[in-house]
Amino acid sequence: MAFDERLAERVRAVLDGRKGISERKMFGGLAFLLDGKMCVGVLGDELVIRSGAERYAESLKRPHARPMDFTGRAMTGMVYVGPAGVSRGAALERWIELGIEGARAAPPSKRRRRKPPDWCR
Repeated sequence: MAFDERLAERVRAVLDGRKGISERKMFGGLAFLLDGKMCVGVLGDELVIRSGAERYAESLKRPHARPMDFTGRAMTGMVYVGPAGVSRGAALERWIELGIEGARAAPPSKRRRRKPPDWCR
């Protein structure tokens, strides 16, 4: 699935100058990470936000938000926001701030150690 490059550019503009932000293609879209943890993403024409478990129910009450059900099952703490929900700059900024808060509150990821190839053993 391709992602809306215009929306990605708007997200980049909001995140510009923040420390610890990186980008990675993920889920067929684009993810923005804060210190290695996803905070915001663009999937198709929708924004993906890491609201975190504590603010998940609250975020779903906001207009144009719905559970992220990428796998067919809702992912608690992750929210899709439809295009109408981020059409204005201030709304996009509020969603991105929620995503940053969610990433900051998330526990550190458990990094898997890659096994060396057989020829190295």
